[in-house]
Amino acid sequence: MTFHQLSTTDITLAYGDRTIIDSLSLDIVPGKITSIVGPNGCGKSTLLRALARLLKPTKGQALIDATPLTQLPGKELARMLGLLPQSPTAPEGIVVADLVGRGRHPHQGLMGRWSTRDYQVVANALEMTNTTELAERTIDELSGGQRQRVWIAMALAQETDILLLDEPTTYLDIANQLEVLDLLTDLNQKNGTTIVMVLHELGLAARYSDHLIAMHEGHIYTQGSPSEVVTEAMMDEVFHTHARVIPDPVSGAPLVMPMGRHHITAFH
Repeated sequence: MTFHQLSTTDITLAYGDRTIIDSLSLDIVPGKITSIVGPNGCGKSTLLRALARLLKPTKGQALIDATPLTQLPGKELARMLGLLPQSPTAPEGIVVADLVGRGRHPHQGLMGRWSTRDYQVVANALEMTNTTELAERTIDELSGGQRQRVWIAMALAQETDILLLDEPTTYLDIANQLEVLDLLTDLNQKNGTTIVMVLHELGLAARYSDHLIAMHEGHIYTQGSPSEVVTEAMMDEVFHTHARVIPDPVSGAPLVMPMGRHHITAFH
């Protein structure tokens, strides 16, 4: 199996005059699940936008297989890389099957004609996300968890080797969070899809990721396996939070137990 290599070289990202990320170089681990973690405002989503070619660097480059993203035709890039943004929007009244079908656009010719394979890929994406029974319902009718599964189905229908997700579990209850992350794990293990996601919940990031990138003030503070990254020192220096880090009794991954001021006194 061949994996595409997504990377950045000396990349600087800014909004207007405000620099968010300065001279960052990064190699995403191909064929694995990587989560980007860090406090609010540290540059996580900004980095993800640059990796998806939604934000033009002021310096440096984002690349796939050593080719700058800016040099790739839109359809070619869309066949290699998909993005699920934090708050995706859909046309009012669109039904689920039509929304998922939009993931096939990069694979269709100028006439946009559907092939037997297009229909089969959409059906498979609906089945994999357990949304087949929702196919004829409008997206407006669905719960938050159902909508997120439908958006992921659209990303699956795009059939990319790399999938970027910005906070895919935000606003979901714990059952739906686990369902979404289990689905992404299935996608990675069955298809070898490289998954890169921004997550806020450190325990889930550690449990479901092969590789973690901890960001702090626009820079990479540390990266590596969950056990290498999620430490009490990292929590103190990056999140400015006193915490105990213990093994997750379910997965063995590091589990963060934050302590407020009252509990710090009680602990000592």
